[in-house]
Amino acid sequence: MARWWRGGGDLLRRAAAPPWRLTPSAAYHRTIQAVPREHTGSRVAAKLRAAGFIPSVVLSPVEGGGPVTRKQLLTTEAKQIREILKQSPFFCSTPIQLQVRAGSRSAVVLDSGTVLPIKVHRKEETGEILNLVMAWAEKGLELKVDVPVIYKGEDVCPGLKKGGYLHKIRSSLKYLCPTEHIPPKVEVDLTNLDIGDRVLMHDIEVHPSLKLLSKNDTMPICKILATKPVAPEPKPISEATQTQEDTGV
Repeated sequence: MARWWRGGGDLLRRAAAPPWRLTPSAAYHRTIQAVPREHTGSRVAAKLRAAGFIPSVVLSPVEGGGPVTRKQLLTTEAKQIREILKQSPFFCSTPIQLQVRAGSRSAVVLDSGTVLPIKVHRKEETGEILNLVMAWAEKGLELKVDVPVIYKGEDVCPGLKKGGYLHKIRSSLKYLCPTEHIPPKVEVDLTNLDIGDRVLMHDIEVHPSLKLLSKNDTMPICKILATKPVAPEPKPISEATQTQEDTGV
C-alpha cells in the first residue's frame, strides 16, 4: 500500500506510509483499517489479493439477528489482517474497531465503529486469505455468533487418566448475543469427568443474556469413552454456516 522510495531516507518513507502505519503497534492490532470498494467479481478480487489486499465486506444486521439490510464493500490490507489473526486466536468471536478511510493514504475517516468478524475465507490448499466478512456490532444490537468451544482439564480428567478417550462432538456453539456480552469462547471443564460422562449444551455457563440457538439443548458437546472408536471419527461439528455467496464479497 505504501511506496518505499529508494535513497529517500526515513522522512520519505514516513511521508509515503498510510496514516495507520504510523500508529503504535497496539493500536495497529486493535483497529482494522479499510477503504471503500466499488467493484466485485473474481477478477477484481484476484488483482486486489495480488497487490496485498483482501476483498472485504461489512454487513448491517437488524435487531434480533435478522436478515442483513445493507452490505458495504471494503478493501483491507492483508498484512494487517494476518498480524491481527496472530494476536487474536478467537478473531471471529471478538469485537474489534473498524475505520473506513477515504483512501489508502488519507487521514479522512468516512466511517468507524465496532464490528464483529464473521468469517475469514481461505484457500484450502494454501491457507491464503480470500476475503473477510464482518458485521457492525454497535451497542444495543444482538448478533448470531459461532462461539468456539475450548476444552480444559484434560491432564487431570479422571476418565482420561484411566485410559479413556475424549470424543469431541462440537467445536463451536451458536448463540444470539447482545454485542456487549459476546464471549470470545466457551469452556468445557473436564476436571471431574469419568468414563461414560458427557457434557450437554445446556451445561455450559454463559451470560444470562445469551440465547443458545439450538432446537435441542440436551445434545452432547463431548463424551468420555472407554476406548477410542475404531471407525474414523468425524470432525467436530461447527455451527458456522455463512458462505461466500451469501455475503457477496
